[in-house]
Amino acid sequence: MLKNYFKIAIAVLQRRKFFTFLSLFVISFTLMLLTVLASFVNKMFNDNYPDRKRDRSLYINAVTMTGPESMNRSMLSKSLVDDYINKLKTPVSVAISTWASSTNTYLNNKKISLQYKYTNAAYWDVLDYDFTEGKPFSRQQLDNAERVAVISEHLKQEYFGGGEVVGKFITADDIQYRVIGVVKDVAASSQMFFSDMYLPYTVSKKDYRKESGYFGSFRVILLAGRVADVAKMRQEYEHMASKLPITQSGYDKIESKAQDYLHAFLDFGRLGTAGNVYLAIAIFVCLVMFLPAINLVNINITRIMERSSEIGVRKSFGATSWTLTGQFIIENLILTLGGGLLSIPLSLAALALFNYLSLIDHFHLSLNVPVLLLSLLACIVFGLLSGVYPAWRMSRMHVIVALRTAS
Repeated sequence: MLKNYFKIAIAVLQRRKFFTFLSLFVISFTLMLLTVLASFVNKMFNDNYPDRKRDRSLYINAVTMTGPESMNRSMLSKSLVDDYINKLKTPVSVAISTWASSTNTYLNNKKISLQYKYTNAAYWDVLDYDFTEGKPFSRQQLDNAERVAVISEHLKQEYFGGGEVVGKFITADDIQYRVIGVVKDVAASSQMFFSDMYLPYTVSKKDYRKESGYFGSFRVILLAGRVADVAKMRQEYEHMASKLPITQSGYDKIESKAQDYLHAFLDFGRLGTAGNVYLAIAIFVCLVMFLPAINLVNINITRIMERSSEIGVRKSFGATSWTLTGQFIIENLILTLGGGLLSIPLSLAALALFNYLSLIDHFHLSLNVPVLLLSLLACIVFGLLSGVYPAWRMSRMHVIVALRTAS
């Protein structure tokens, strides 16, 4: 039966080539947009370089203090990390890092813009950066405040132009650092991990060790020894945070959450915004699919109206409404899958154009298996959206009306 439906669908598509072209264009263009969107979302939320231990990690962006008439929210201080977080029992390692700061450096009258962030030595144990040269700084180098730097491949090319660079010196923010390692570039969208230079926090002009209170300059990543310990680690941290003594007047509550990666990534503003982002993406996807689907519904109704005689004859020989509905839906799915195949080269071209324009540093989109599966799912949903109503409407046409319309 499916073979017959396929033959009928091909014959129908060849009958009115303009309608076929119009339908395929609408389907393939819509699916191209969805594929690019799926690739973008996949890259933003699922790219795990250098955060390959994500299933064992919890992320702490901020601590919030509230009172009857005031609220204050900030990143965490070094004293909070030392006095409380480092004393937690469940984490096997605690990484800290500052927000990346921008500066300019000059080499042979050439200005180079770069970003740098400060970390501790445990940062390199928690995160798995790919080193193409050298190695990260050690705990001893951090304690000794050695002016050493791990740089990105991009900065290496910009500053040195290539070759072996470990042992060479680079100047940034009017300070000279010795390069001890080079890592593969991180996409600029991964703000937690992106930087051009990674420096020991002890070499900063600002002495982070003198930060007092709970508000400071660090984001924290807790690493559990096993995936099964993550929930326990979250509970231990949030219990500790709720028991922090309040030493500032005007506040009566402290809140700080240890979150999974996705919620921490979305939680740079206020707590609890992840749901809004999901809703916004869902609404956008529905709009992208719904409007072309309406146009395709009209095209399909016009196409099926031309087949009134076929519908009338088949009904007069006993074909049921369910049989005709199923046939029209399958024909529409075949048409949609054809548009889906055409959308693949269009999507590849759109992704190549996006990567060529380099709108986001080191942010390269690709068409991988999850994106292809999402595109296939979009094909099926799109085919059903645009095919069910025309098929249902025409299958319910009375046999006399169908034959009269045909004549």
